[in-house]
Amino acid sequence: MKENRLLRAVGGIRMNLDTPVLDNHLHLDPDHGQGLDAVADFANVGGTHLLVVNKPSWTLGVEVEDADDFRVAFETTIDVVAEATEVLDGRAWPVLGVHPGLVTHLTDRGFSPEAAGELMRSGLDVAAEYVSSGAALALKSGRPHYEVGDEVWEASNAALRHALALGAEHDCAVQLHTEATDDLTEVAEWAEERGLPAHRVVKHYAGGRLAGPTPSVMSEKDRLETAAEAGEPFLMETDFIDDPDRPGAVLGPKTVPRRVRWLLENGHDEAVRRAHVETPAQVYGIDTDSG
Repeated sequence: MKENRLLRAVGGIRMNLDTPVLDNHLHLDPDHGQGLDAVADFANVGGTHLLVVNKPSWTLGVEVEDADDFRVAFETTIDVVAEATEVLDGRAWPVLGVHPGLVTHLTDRGFSPEAAGELMRSGLDVAAEYVSSGAALALKSGRPHYEVGDEVWEASNAALRHALALGAEHDCAVQLHTEATDDLTEVAEWAEERGLPAHRVVKHYAGGRLAGPTPSVMSEKDRLETAAEAGEPFLMETDFIDDPDRPGAVLGPKTVPRRVRWLLENGHDEAVRRAHVETPAQVYGIDTDSG
């Protein structure tokens, strides 16, 4: 039954790269974006597994006022992940949390930095409920990658630290959206202090090397070559945003499978296994080899 749905979704036989292929961080918008068409594009060129991160609440037209307002983005993601799994040879998992840029949207609306941080922490609490029930795999948090004032920075770091504590409490990984850097040892120390192993903290949109957490490397050839040659655990991602108003933003859903093929053609078989089998197992406890 699933095989027939697969063939209908992609319009024919799909490419097989003889390895699991995981995009560790992308977004799907089934109502306004490509949605399952993007999943089919990914699968058609050899992609097998996805970690789908909820889109920021404001991009879905939701101006959050209380914790329950975050559920719209979370449940939209959970629903589209279930549909995506029907399209994939492997499966998809939801990653739920609060985008760090929300702090600016809230303070622009009149929230104090302290109140904005409190609301963001309450949203993370709701996301953790889904992890606890088994409906989501991991949490998402972070801090602004742009210049902010001291009060906003501290409120953001307080939310980040709360996410790390929730990760420890619920035994799950935490993906982070942060400033561009190759050193997040301080954040890794915060995680360890709260009982979350540093390798279960993942920096989304990472370069090829990172001190502290596990890097989720943007799938550009130079970054991937650096990561492959480093011999350290890493993941691959596109940060596909599925926004029709920003059609060329970040990387498209076909990119990770195509970069995997490129890595294999250039003799980086061990790096491919590290990024798509070994590191996902270490970080998330998932088995991409078995489906």
